[in-house]
Amino acid sequence: MLIQSNEELLTTLSSGETLEYLYFWGHRKPKSGEVTKSCFSQWYEAEFVENGLTFKTAEHYMMFSKAKLFKNEEIAKRILISELPSQVKQLGREVTGFKENVWNQHRYNIVCRANFLKFNQNKELLEYLKNSGSTILVEASPVDTVWGVGLAADNIDIHDSRKWVGLNLLGYALMWVRKQLI
Repeated sequence: MLIQSNEELLTTLSSGETLEYLYFWGHRKPKSGEVTKSCFSQWYEAEFVENGLTFKTAEHYMMFSKAKLFKNEEIAKRILISELPSQVKQLGREVTGFKENVWNQHRYNIVCRANFLKFNQNKELLEYLKNSGSTILVEASPVDTVWGVGLAADNIDIHDSRKWVGLNLLGYALMWVRKQLI
């Protein structure tokens, strides 16, 4: 079973099914170098290649794709050479001709593609994703209501998906990737 939205999650829960959740937020790698749930972050550094272009993070891919979608070639080039995901996020905000309705139609598939490439080309990350089994992946960002649930992992309301204030699109994208790569 592949759950792809909060509505589908609530329907599954209302049928009496019990689900496990894995809450993640933050992108820092531990000093030990071991792969942890931080690998689920868009900002986690794990290079991957598509069409001869190297992307440092999934955030780089997302913002590059956003720039290309709105025909901002110069910004797309700057994103590719930027070192930090915070820089590419800012460049993504500078995209001209941006239309939210167009972006909303493409953003989810772009992030699915970015993470498919990231996990498929980084075997240790893929192993971690596979080992997450059938858990519901939840970006526990207290500030992001699109890619996350708008609640921190230590907020008691996060355990009740009816109280989520965000869409959790990143969590659902990662679960889609997991299903494709298992």
